[in-house]
Amino acid sequence: MTRVNTVLGPIAVEQLGFTSIHEHIGYGMPGSELDTRWWKTPEQRYEETIPKLRTFAAHGGQTFVDATGICNGRDIDYYQSIAEKTGLNIIAATGFVGGDTALKHFAEASVEYLTDQFIHELTVGIGTSGGKAGIIKVGVSRGFKLTALDLRIYRAAARASLATGAPIITHLAVDAATAIDALQEEGLPLTRVLFGHADDGVSQGKVDEEGIVSAGGRIGFDTFGYDLELPDPPFWGRHRDERFQHLMRYLRSGQADKVLVAADANCSPLGWPGVKGHTINYLFEQLIPDLRQDGVDDATIDQLFIGNVADFFTTSTPDTLNSEGK
Repeated sequence: MTRVNTVLGPIAVEQLGFTSIHEHIGYGMPGSELDTRWWKTPEQRYEETIPKLRTFAAHGGQTFVDATGICNGRDIDYYQSIAEKTGLNIIAATGFVGGDTALKHFAEASVEYLTDQFIHELTVGIGTSGGKAGIIKVGVSRGFKLTALDLRIYRAAARASLATGAPIITHLAVDAATAIDALQEEGLPLTRVLFGHADDGVSQGKVDEEGIVSAGGRIGFDTFGYDLELPDPPFWGRHRDERFQHLMRYLRSGQADKVLVAADANCSPLGWPGVKGHTINYLFEQLIPDLRQDGVDDATIDQLFIGNVADFFTTSTPDTLNSEGK
């Protein structure tokens, strides 16, 4: 039986249930924690986060995958308290959102050092929290091209994935051919990789979706809700119907098993105000009604949020999750 690490301990993959595969409890750029203008009390952070996640749970949400990497405000003790308050399964990440978010200590590290770091957080834990990471985060730095550091992180992630069975989520799906080459050189099956943000507004025309799918990778429709129809949309926003029809092309062509869906919400932003009007609950309050209105049946909706997620995690090799993976 495959087991998945949550911040409160491992659970069977069958217990994940309705899962949003790419979200953030609190995300900020490295160094934002030193800017006193943005400091928040613990009470403020709870007030901004708990109601959104209790609503998500009331809608039927069961698992929240936090894709926040090292250096971006990841806080496992805080995640554990939120899991206890909301009843949600929370899965934390090891890895980095991109090379340009890695502080100097990690930016100058070797592939071997980074591999050991990721495996330690997946098998021993993160700090003294007792919580272990359940996924690995990698990404493309600004400029839409993988840098040398990005590639060291991708190779370390591939080695950690092979050692532990944990899957990989990417920040951005651009420069996919370079990523695929590196991951395949490391011997990693691409079914273990979700190429994220393939649906955002700034990536359109830059993502080789056919190349990713033909190599076995999965496509991330994980920025739902960042609509240009919002009062103050972000630069990566996209018209609501354009993104929706993009997803529908996969569903209508019988490729529902190739995609994973999320909102990439930031419950309590760190060092910036966030995007007003956007929460994880867009999935239940806007997207799922839109899918039903367009004729998508409940079985397909369950596949997107339950079946595909379980399949993404199922190829883990659980026995290795209890050791250093060496």
